[in-house]
Amino acid sequence: MEETNPKRLDLEAFSSKMMLVRQQIGSVVVGQEQTVDLLLTSVLADGHVLLEGVPGVAKTLLARLLARLVDARFNRLQFTPDLMPSDVLGTSVFNMRESAFEFHKGPIFADIVLVDEINRAPAKTQAALFEVMEERQATVDGTTYPMDELFTVVATQNPVEQEGTYKLPEAQLDRFLMKVTVGYPSPELETLILRRHHENARLTQLEDIQPVLTKEELLDYRSLMSKVVVEDSLLRYMVDIIQLTRNSKAVFLGASPRAGVALLKASKAYALLQGRDFVTPDDIKFVAPSVLQHRLILTAEAEMEGYNAVRLVTSLIDQVEVPK
Repeated sequence: MEETNPKRLDLEAFSSKMMLVRQQIGSVVVGQEQTVDLLLTSVLADGHVLLEGVPGVAKTLLARLLARLVDARFNRLQFTPDLMPSDVLGTSVFNMRESAFEFHKGPIFADIVLVDEINRAPAKTQAALFEVMEERQATVDGTTYPMDELFTVVATQNPVEQEGTYKLPEAQLDRFLMKVTVGYPSPELETLILRRHHENARLTQLEDIQPVLTKEELLDYRSLMSKVVVEDSLLRYMVDIIQLTRNSKAVFLGASPRAGVALLKASKAYALLQGRDFVTPDDIKFVAPSVLQHRLILTAEAEMEGYNAVRLVTSLIDQVEVPK
């Protein structure tokens, strides 16, 4: 699809930085290129991201790597069943010298926050976290504390071990721009992983990774989103996909208008990552499963037939006519 807008963005410096970020992640994590692209897309689009996968597929490592590559404040929260909201938000402590309470900020007050095993904390703690994610501010003892502009949550979740976990409600899952499924590596990539360990090759350590992006640079790159061109035919293409999720007999609860906005933001961010200042249908197809999968509830019949949300979204996209 050709773009006729004469005011083209100069994305050379941006593309060079993103290529360096990918290379640095690749020096530690073998494979997972698609997951990395989706993670970068979500962060660039100023959205929170949920990484779901079985233990041992580098979910936490990917999140820590991202934080390491951005020269910004980073905190990690390990969610457990006994975690309280004050452990996330912070608490007021009485200062005897000043004879007054002062607020000690919790670990959520950072630029990039890794929340490990988000479904292990009780509903009260999850609600406190999601309020901050949605409102970009925390209210403690009647005082509101705004989050920094870069504030981004990268959460992980184990889909198979349900004992001692608290399932995230759909309304809270909707706070995530994307849910990215981290799968097993291919046999070739897994062989490469084993070979690297067998040869005792010096694997790159997190401590050896130096920041590639400053906080200010990332915020500047986010501002490029408003200059990415999206033709009206592609806006209609997105709407048709969203509408189809609501009309499909395999879906009990379809995507909301917020899902359409998320799809637009993610498509624009992914186009930038590809070095373009305009969106194509392929951009939309690439991000749609991750944007929509956690926003749909499938019918029992569809699940019995072996469908999952990602497979269903892919099937629905194939039914929508692609703009010429």
